[in-house]
Amino acid sequence: MLYDRDIREPLFEFLEETYGKVRIIEEKQMGRSRADVVMVVPDAVIGIEIKSDADNYARLERQVRDYDQYFDANYVVVGVSHAMHIEEHVPSWWGIITAEPDGGRVDLYILRKTSPNPKMVPKKKLGLLWRPELSHILEQNHLPGYRQKSKAFVVEKILEKVPGEKLKVQVCQELFERDYQMIEETICEYRRKHRGKR
Repeated sequence: MLYDRDIREPLFEFLEETYGKVRIIEEKQMGRSRADVVMVVPDAVIGIEIKSDADNYARLERQVRDYDQYFDANYVVVGVSHAMHIEEHVPSWWGIITAEPDGGRVDLYILRKTSPNPKMVPKKKLGLLWRPELSHILEQNHLPGYRQKSKAFVVEKILEKVPGEKLKVQVCQELFERDYQMIEETICEYRRKHRGKR
């Protein structure tokens, strides 16, 4: 029997081998669910839900709805006990990766490739970015800073002004460059700079 902790490290290695340049973000809040893994590639943000042999499908329906709002594509990674029936529980555009124990190691296989997610909500996806990251996208596209405006307003302006494919790549660039160790300092600096401009 494989547990979540048994799957993660082999999965990350498998994703790097399969996709090349990737950034892995673990345990990312999205809506009422938490994404087990968010994989950033140069032109897409991909959600990954892990269902180990110890898991059941009790929360999967809600998780699928949340993942579908936030990511360009999605995968579910399943242990052997779920491999035969997982296709009944996720939409056809979700990719499926199986994880099988093999003499002390874990082998991973793509059972079904992921397809573009037709239900992704651009506003929700952009909401994954921090305010300083959104400001950098405004700057890159020679747009006003909208310093006195809310994050929701800035998201709307970016969606209105920046072409979809270009924005897709810029969102990925921001996530690739995100530094969790520096975030508190970055946010404090951003607030300091813009405190008097509200």
